[in-house]
Amino acid sequence: MFPNLEGKQVRIMKSKSISLTNQLMPALALVLGLTAGTINAQTFSVVHSFAGAADGANPLNGLTMDGSGNLYGTTNSGGASNNGVVFKIDTTGVETVLHNFSGGTDGENPQGVLIIDRAGNLFGTTAWGGASGQGTVFRITAAGKEKVLYSFTGGTDGAEPEAGLVRDVAGNLYGTTTAGGANGNGTVFELSPPAKKGGAWAEKVLYSFGAGTDGAIPIGGVTFDAAGNLYGTTSAGGAAGLGTIFQLTPSGSGWTETILHNFQDADDGAVPYASLIFNKGNFYGAATEGGTGGGGTIFELTPASSGWTFTVLYSNPGWGISGVFRHLTMDRSGNLYGTTHCDGAYNAGTVYKLIPASGSWTYTSLYVFTGGSDGLYSFSNLVLRDGSVYGTTNQGGANGLGVVFEVTP
Repeated sequence: MFPNLEGKQVRIMKSKSISLTNQLMPALALVLGLTAGTINAQTFSVVHSFAGAADGANPLNGLTMDGSGNLYGTTNSGGASNNGVVFKIDTTGVETVLHNFSGGTDGENPQGVLIIDRAGNLFGTTAWGGASGQGTVFRITAAGKEKVLYSFTGGTDGAEPEAGLVRDVAGNLYGTTTAGGANGNGTVFELSPPAKKGGAWAEKVLYSFGAGTDGAIPIGGVTFDAAGNLYGTTSAGGAAGLGTIFQLTPSGSGWTETILHNFQDADDGAVPYASLIFNKGNFYGAATEGGTGGGGTIFELTPASSGWTFTVLYSNPGWGISGVFRHLTMDRSGNLYGTTHCDGAYNAGTVYKLIPASGSWTYTSLYVFTGGSDGLYSFSNLVLRDGSVYGTTNQGGANGLGVVFEVTP
């Protein structure tokens, strides 16, 4: 486990000795034949610095955006009860707290990215709290009213969800838990809306991870393909115990799991925390460790006649657990965007872009955090708006409690 300033915990499955100083790191060569992009003059700005009790602190995820360009997110701590908040930042940069988690039945310590429906309702998870203290799935209306849709019991239904959700056209929600299930190693679940107004949402476990080669402890969420199959990653388990990429296919009354890749902590990376993203039949994801650079990898999974082809697109030249923690973002041109946690010149994290070109990928640094008022340690996904990218840092900023930032290439 990896502590942040507020005493909350970020899950680190593989123990490695790391240093969190601001000593300058030597320049490291890019690997895997990637072309180093020129670091163009970027415009960086802090949109909001979290202050703690008033507006939240220490976000462990990034943002989601509505059709008007407003940004929504959560903080892992801070707020009225120091158990986290759900917040909105409008297009002028003004922050509004939509909900303060009490740490009781309404939930505690949200860590996953929110999703939003056409009516403006937000859906998310808390890692703890709820009726049994084992986490929740919640909804917040556009007016800011929270309702817990499901409280995990910590038994076979799962416990401690850390990832966000996906939603199908029927309004069903899908996600993962890091614990609980038949073997205590997490689940993939479905949550279905009630048939009648005022009824209860129904949870169904689609898959319980075992203690071995099928994977264990999914930190990331799940992703659909066009055929309705679900895909995701586990941070542990698999053939080498270092995580997997899995597919769940509906079959009769159940779902069948297939392992598409076992991470080996070699060139391929290890211990993936990020969810997968789907684009034109291919999947893209990230591992937090391993690779030829030592700081994790960005990879592509491509369907082939004999199965799936796993290709490393970029190996992060960091150390330890410096790789991507949350899912990547892809723009309409096929460029990938991500953040890293604690590499860069100041060991404080980076924002970068990968551009596909002639069978290879070009790396461009968009920003290197200094660890000061600009932010420190990003676990964030990124969102795109009008040519700019937006994300969060877990610490740093004017109050040391994290920021929402904007980078304009």
